[in-house]
Amino acid sequence: MGTHDHSHHEHKSDGSCCGSAKAGGAAPAGETAIDPVCGMTVKLGIGKPSLTYKGTEYHFCNPKCHDRFEADPYFYLSGNNRKKKKAAPKNALYTCPMDPEIVQEGPGTCPICGMALEPMSGVSDEPNHELIDFTRRLWVSAGAAIPLLILTMGPMIGLPVREWIGERIAVYLEFLLATPVVLWAARPFFHRGWTSLKTRNFNMWTLIMLGVAAAYAYSVVGTFMPELFPARMLMEGGHVPVYFEASVVIIALVFVGQVLELRARERTGDAIKALLDLAPKTARRITPDGDEYDVPLENIIEGDLMRVRPGESVPVDAVVREGHSSVDESMLTGEPLPVEKEEGDNVTGGTLNKNGTLVIEAAKVGEDTMLAHIVEMVAAAQRSRAPIQGLADRVASYFVPTVVAVAIIAFISWMVWGPQPAFVFAIVSAVSVLIIACPCALGLATPMSIMTATGRGAQAGVLVKEAGALERMAKVDTVVVDKTGTLTEGRPKLTDVVALGDASEDDVLAFAAALEKGSEHPLAEAIVAGAEERGIKLEAASGFEAVTGRGVKGTVGGKAVALGNGAMMQAEEIEAGAATERADALRTEGKTAMFVAVDGAVAGIVAVADPVKETTADAIRALHDAGLRIIMATGDNERTAKAVAAHLGIDEVRAGVLPEDKKALVDALHARGARVAMAGDGVNDAPALAAADVGIAMGTGADVAVESAGITLLKGDLQGIVKARKLAQSTLANIKQNLFFAFAYNSIGVPVAAGILYPLTGTLLSPMIAAVAMSLSSVSVISNALRLRSLKL
Repeated sequence: MGTHDHSHHEHKSDGSCCGSAKAGGAAPAGETAIDPVCGMTVKLGIGKPSLTYKGTEYHFCNPKCHDRFEADPYFYLSGNNRKKKKAAPKNALYTCPMDPEIVQEGPGTCPICGMALEPMSGVSDEPNHELIDFTRRLWVSAGAAIPLLILTMGPMIGLPVREWIGERIAVYLEFLLATPVVLWAARPFFHRGWTSLKTRNFNMWTLIMLGVAAAYAYSVVGTFMPELFPARMLMEGGHVPVYFEASVVIIALVFVGQVLELRARERTGDAIKALLDLAPKTARRITPDGDEYDVPLENIIEGDLMRVRPGESVPVDAVVREGHSSVDESMLTGEPLPVEKEEGDNVTGGTLNKNGTLVIEAAKVGEDTMLAHIVEMVAAAQRSRAPIQGLADRVASYFVPTVVAVAIIAFISWMVWGPQPAFVFAIVSAVSVLIIACPCALGLATPMSIMTATGRGAQAGVLVKEAGALERMAKVDTVVVDKTGTLTEGRPKLTDVVALGDASEDDVLAFAAALEKGSEHPLAEAIVAGAEERGIKLEAASGFEAVTGRGVKGTVGGKAVALGNGAMMQAEEIEAGAATERADALRTEGKTAMFVAVDGAVAGIVAVADPVKETTADAIRALHDAGLRIIMATGDNERTAKAVAAHLGIDEVRAGVLPEDKKALVDALHARGARVAMAGDGVNDAPALAAADVGIAMGTGADVAVESAGITLLKGDLQGIVKARKLAQSTLANIKQNLFFAFAYNSIGVPVAAGILYPLTGTLLSPMIAAVAMSLSSVSVISNALRLRSLKL
């Protein structure tokens, strides 16, 4: 650990807390010291832990403080531990994926739908207690269900178990096997069902509770008080037919569905866990004294210097202070090609340093890092509800009372018109209706698809802020795009140098760059950078003057030089002549052309352009293929905008627009009935992003743009819109398939359970078969939603 020399004393952890520094040597008893970690006073000479660092002995109240100091002495000696922002104690808040208004500390169940609450962060360090508990209850239920099935179904497959032990003992055995399952294992179901009745939020647990309770209560009365039943209902031997096995198998099957669902929901957190794992657990700190050692990541504060060696992950968002390397930013951009980084460049926590060593200065730490924001956005999106979920909720609120009514009608119909024993048929059909109609598949249909899709999007660099954005994105028919930074690189480059008369191209560029060296304008930077790339040595300019809206002028090497547009030449009374045509030709290509005049005559032209991103043309074609209309809205001049639009095949151009004009354009499109997605990357795009049906922010752009948007593309190009559109359409299709499975299954299942087929087939659906069908519907919905994990974007 660098330059520490540690001499350890005995570690004893008794009461007190910490100690102070003494210059080497044994501590005399009775003296005290201040613990550098927690600040408490420590009595010396009573066996408290201590440690020598750089010739000074430090004393600690307990081994924990000693170990923290040993891991990172500088953090405590510099006072950084006191500077570090104290994060608000985040008790793990839990929420319901189906009813996000329910938020509480710690795990539990939702009072509205009865579903298990999930951590709001999307992942929890705690084991999933509900999964552990439900798995245990599943084993107990299954352990009772198997012998019950052998007892009841054995005779049908030539296993006369009941004959061997006698009918009376068989019924008592059924009671003994079923009772712990119904009264203990199924307790969470009854608790949720009772809550649903109290709050009048009828849901799947209402139906399960009623169905299981009816089957079990009927069977208990039949076992111990058969005399209450009419003689024609009794079987041979004077006993009543009982349904203990139905109630137990129903409970076991519901547990199977619940355990599968809890495991699937855990897997939707995999995307967030994978993101969290990108950040290393430690960072290599460089202290002002030049010491280097690995420290826990949470000890890093803004301004700390760290070394990132080849093959290591960048620990936090930072600025490169020394070194040169290529960094794999595929977690942000999805692009496999590493990006060159040198002094002054920004690096993002979680990205991978490939070949060189970098010294970086922490700029953003903890919850302020890009990675932390991404994790928060993904977690929020996974919790959010799509508007289509409202349809499922409305249906469920009518569905449960309807099912209970159907069960009552079925019971009465069998009692009045059914064959003997009518009461048995009535109970069986009513219980089967209650069980088969359990709307758990309906409740799962939307959240499962949303959770899986947002995780898949995050892997592909498409961050969805809320589920509604996905649903709206699937219906978008018009995309409004900003030009600079969205279609183009956002960084102007020198594209052409035209020499006129006797001057060479290098001469023209040398004059222009020497003059522009004094300007901070982006076009000036492009000209200077272009000259440096060609290795042109620049002379110093004197008498520099910027003329607003026209250009710049000054003296270079004793010659009067002017650089600017046609208006600049007119103001300086310089005849541009034939050079004007050449400049106009460059402008029609979307370039900004400037005349270079030396000693009163035009010597040449320099042209600068913001190059179109390599991926833009393919993305525009893909969006057109998807039937979308594309409008470019830019603050740039009309000629440049039209040149870029013509090159890319964009449908409509709005040039010279201000931020409020972009929002007005979105509003006007809405008024025409268009469904609009707006893509932008700047602060100026934020109002339009917020006004559009879906705002799409380029993750390479301004924070405010990202905050205003429903979808963020980590890699700032339009290919991400194509991915987002495909993800949205696939998700909506998946939700509709799930809702279809749930509705279709219930529409068929309920009448069959009520006995509609009895006149044709002479058989009645057993409550057990109903429970199997109910579980299968949930499994089919979960399996269908998980298909989105392998969606090719």
